[in-house]
Amino acid sequence: MIKKLTVLVSALCLSSSVWANTQEKFDKYVAELKVEAQAKGYDQALIDEAFSTAKFKKKVITNDKNQPEVVETLETYLPKRVPKWKINQARKLYKEHKEILEKIANEYGVQARFIVALWGLESNFGRIQGGYPVISALVTLAFDGRREAMYKRQLWAALDILKAGHITLEDFKGSWAGAMGQTQFMPTSFNSYAVDYDKDGRKDIWTTEVDAFASIANYLKQAGWDDNLTWGRQVKLPDDFDNKYILKRGTKTRKEWLGYWKKSERNLADWQALGLRRADGTDLPKVDVTAALVMPDDINGRMYLAYDNYKALMHWNRSYYFATSVGYLSDRIAYPKL
Repeated sequence: MIKKLTVLVSALCLSSSVWANTQEKFDKYVAELKVEAQAKGYDQALIDEAFSTAKFKKKVITNDKNQPEVVETLETYLPKRVPKWKINQARKLYKEHKEILEKIANEYGVQARFIVALWGLESNFGRIQGGYPVISALVTLAFDGRREAMYKRQLWAALDILKAGHITLEDFKGSWAGAMGQTQFMPTSFNSYAVDYDKDGRKDIWTTEVDAFASIANYLKQAGWDDNLTWGRQVKLPDDFDNKYILKRGTKTRKEWLGYWKKSERNLADWQALGLRRADGTDLPKVDVTAALVMPDDINGRMYLAYDNYKALMHWNRSYYFATSVGYLSDRIAYPKL
């Protein structure tokens, strides 16, 4: 028993020593960030206020290093991400907010059902926005060092948000990764796409739904959205299909991915001639539209002809599962018609 207690005490002492060392390094890092912020021209009062709240968040690092490794397929992912209750809630909220949603949809050229789908998938319609102080989360992630440059860019963007008065430091909360509000924008995305739709002087994606709706619409529009198109459709391949026509997987950058998209892209008439059919086996639509052939899993999984708007969804989050789930939920919102 004494030996076990000795080992436990030693372990606790070691843990305490490691923590003290980490805290000392973190405090020094924060001091260096404050100097860098001064060099960038931020007001001293803002620097002092923002960084006085910066705390090392061990759980942020734990979350970042231990993200889920469960092997998913689209067949298992979609029912979890877009369960029946979420579809029902999306349809209900679409109906409740229909007037303002359609107004924003017409102004930005983005169908309202996609605004609601992203709202639902990103924050469960504003209910789950994250409770981490954004400054602490970003400073912790920058301090960790693996993606320091990226998280420092986000940190400076976060200071810009505070400087502009869009939110108070006390209410400046988000996910462990720094994603914020009902749209789950990162700070740089906020500064590029957030909208003050109600004209109250603040781009409030946290508590003002119309600002969140317009911000989602603005993001998609700036990413090239075309409201004359939908997102894509599930298709069947012929038995002898040549896999060379499928959009290549495993790309590291958006630029590389867009290059492979271009190689896969064809007119629907060409896909029809190659033997592709709708999921129910009928002919593809006879419309002059181009699409790329997307394979979220493997050749035995679901296959989709993705239209240009799919590229905007992949700009939001470069994940086939995410983009497809947005399209899937948007379809469930629209059909059957409300």
